[in-house]
Amino acid sequence: MAVKETVIFTEKDEMRKWSRSTRSRGKTIGLVPTMGYLHQGHLSLVEEAHKHAEIVVVSIYVNPGQFSPSENLSTYPSDFHGDILKLKSVPGGVDAVFSPKNLYDYRENKKSEINVDMENKNSCKKGVVSCVEERGIGHETWVRVEKLEKGLCGKSRPVFFRGVATIVSKLFNIVEPDVAVFGKKDYQQWRIIQRMVRDLDFGIEIVGSDIMRDSDGLALSSRNVHLSPEEREKSVVEAHINGIVQSKLQRTSIFTCEELIKVQLEMSQLLVRNLLNPLVFCIAAWFGKVRLIDNIEISI
Repeated sequence: MAVKETVIFTEKDEMRKWSRSTRSRGKTIGLVPTMGYLHQGHLSLVEEAHKHAEIVVVSIYVNPGQFSPSENLSTYPSDFHGDILKLKSVPGGVDAVFSPKNLYDYRENKKSEINVDMENKNSCKKGVVSCVEERGIGHETWVRVEKLEKGLCGKSRPVFFRGVATIVSKLFNIVEPDVAVFGKKDYQQWRIIQRMVRDLDFGIEIVGSDIMRDSDGLALSSRNVHLSPEEREKSVVEAHINGIVQSKLQRTSIFTCEELIKVQLEMSQLLVRNLLNPLVFCIAAWFGKVRLIDNIEISI
């Protein structure tokens, strides 16, 4: 079977024109937003998108709006050529890839444009809210889901969900999909996007796809590449704790403070939160300089 030819867009006007032309022919479009450095978890999202739409678009964009100046924007891994090859390997392929240089710079001087995939990823400094504000590139409108962004990951990353909601809104307005697929590994993010779509009346179906795991149980993440062998071994504890919690909660809905505190000290952050049914157990932990998240949905 011939490999589907994938169209690559870097300009938002061209992406929007193509999407509108596609939809005018009666085709439905599914969008899979990513920041690149794709792994099997991302590819499973593409496979899921094929179940809900006739045409699949993948966006690859490292979003500076969700990074604070102290976070790892400059070290976020990238391999665009490898990403394209991986997308072509997915059954059904990908119809289009949207990989813009910068979705925040509105200045007329094109020479001042910042490519977040290149050397300017190192330009974040302290004392500002996000990397976008630090660069002073004209963007001042943000989307916030005020209640759901608080707590859990929002407590330690106050910039993150504002940046995610804003960039996803921009991608929705550019690609104009009928369906968008998000991984449940980023559980709070998925729920925030669902709420944003509901509250702002986007005519888009939001699909949550189950977590993909490696053979040792660790949830697949682009950041796993930064783990040393020792950190990798320790990080598997996240998946093991999920199994322990699932087993315990299936027997009882009560955790003692002593049990929670013990895991918090070992894992840096542990929270049990019933955002929506079912009960969701969420973990965020640091392994060296790498922050990993995981969760498990538990029906009691």
